[in-house]
Amino acid sequence: MPELPEVEVVRRGLARWITGRTVAEVEVLHPRAVRRQVGGAPDFTARMTGATFGQAQRRGKYLWVPVGAGFSMIGHLGMSGQLLVQDPAVPDETHLRVRFRFADGARELRFVDQRTFGGLAVEEAEPDDPESTPVSIAHIARDPLDPRFDDGAFITALRAKRTTVKRALLDQTLISGVGNIYADESLWRAKLHYERPTASLTRPQAALLLQHARDVMDAALAVGGTSFDSLYVNVNGESGYFSRDLDAYGREGEPCRRCGTPIRRAAWMNRSSYFCPRCQRAPR
Repeated sequence: MPELPEVEVVRRGLARWITGRTVAEVEVLHPRAVRRQVGGAPDFTARMTGATFGQAQRRGKYLWVPVGAGFSMIGHLGMSGQLLVQDPAVPDETHLRVRFRFADGARELRFVDQRTFGGLAVEEAEPDDPESTPVSIAHIARDPLDPRFDDGAFITALRAKRTTVKRALLDQTLISGVGNIYADESLWRAKLHYERPTASLTRPQAALLLQHARDVMDAALAVGGTSFDSLYVNVNGESGYFSRDLDAYGREGEPCRRCGTPIRRAAWMNRSSYFCPRCQRAPR
């Protein structure tokens, strides 16, 4: 599933290509793509036709675009969702679910989703919120790349939790945008085992972990995010290349780039955790 860097790459593309453009026509080609919309496809189409897109926003893995006073169009990519900006002459994608045509007649916006786990919906926004944050995601914490992220509050909350460090990193009410890939990468850089109790972290260790999370996501952003297949792409249909630079995730059996010990994979919460058994000692 796309994590913060991949979603941010898409947000930047949307900000460039759709800001200030007015929707002339909406075509919903699969009802599951707008299943979260109260009133279904007819309501979504009615609300979006004639709407003018504001500046695309993001919190963690969620995208939204203001579409008028008190409302935003929220989008979640799920496992395979893509928001593509295409020339109208380009043939429809096999899994095209929603199409937006604009009043200027230029490039259209297409929501493509092979597995239909993602979706779009128009939602009420938080009142008096300059970002027009949808009410349904207002509880999600800010992410490490947000300039308003409170480092001190995060470190205090992290150490106060009675859980393990990887579980905490995936808690979107504590810190958003970090998923399985970037959790493993951050923990490898910080030399912390994924089952390390959060209460055992010192403030310097917690601060260092947060900095590594920022660094690894900044590095991923610089090369367009992490793509393991053709499902994650930016708005121009291009894949990211950070998979080449991963130090832990997906490298089972390969030598640790610090000490040479083979990277291990362990089953964890219906997922996998990748770690160096020498650099990231298991807690006693």
